[in-house]
Amino acid sequence: MMGPRKLLVIIPAFNEEKVIADTIKGVIDNVKVVKILVVNDGSNDKTGYEAKKAGAIVVSHPINRGLGGALGTGLYWAKERDVDYAVTFDADGQHDPIDILKVLEPIISRKADAVIGTRTKLGWSEIPWDRKIVLTLSNWLTWWLFGIKTTDSTSGLRAFNRRAIEMIQIKTDQMEVSNEFFYEIKRCKLRLKEIPIKVMYTTYSRSKGQKNSNAFSVGVKLLLRLFR
Repeated sequence: MMGPRKLLVIIPAFNEEKVIADTIKGVIDNVKVVKILVVNDGSNDKTGYEAKKAGAIVVSHPINRGLGGALGTGLYWAKERDVDYAVTFDADGQHDPIDILKVLEPIISRKADAVIGTRTKLGWSEIPWDRKIVLTLSNWLTWWLFGIKTTDSTSGLRAFNRRAIEMIQIKTDQMEVSNEFFYEIKRCKLRLKEIPIKVMYTTYSRSKGQKNSNAFSVGVKLLLRLFR
């Protein structure tokens, strides 16, 4: 299946040399017409080299800024280029590349400005119990702080149209960026939809992403974000 033209897939990556090439290949094989931007977030391994060799555009941070910093760089890069659609996609192999087309469908059909790929509809049983607790608390925090009900506030698979790309401003550097997207969607009055996606947890992907112990600090940083 051919993907939409002027699509940018943003992959934030920190020390992902073991999997980044396979992740990029999966996107290319399933979406076809696509530009892939890997934001190499201060990796101290060969992430940048492997990503470029696999066919991605690579932008590198000199230091590790965090997930929010990497996604902010990716969206800024999209703002400055001829890009109609942007998708954020995890580097660790948790997402099925074919789901990129699923989250883009409401954007292309002009039914939404922003789409969140929710893992809870098709893969709740696949999510480890400890991650379920963190996800539930994060969903509640997103509703309490921003008044937005979501079933998957920490999903890394998101899609945006040009209006959303231009309007969203990411100011946080760490894992709280996932919740910050909802703040920006509400602030910018963007139309939001959720689309069910698969989830593929592995031992490797479990070692990545938000740590359970970070949940409290994420909440504090989100409160600070509201008063900036």
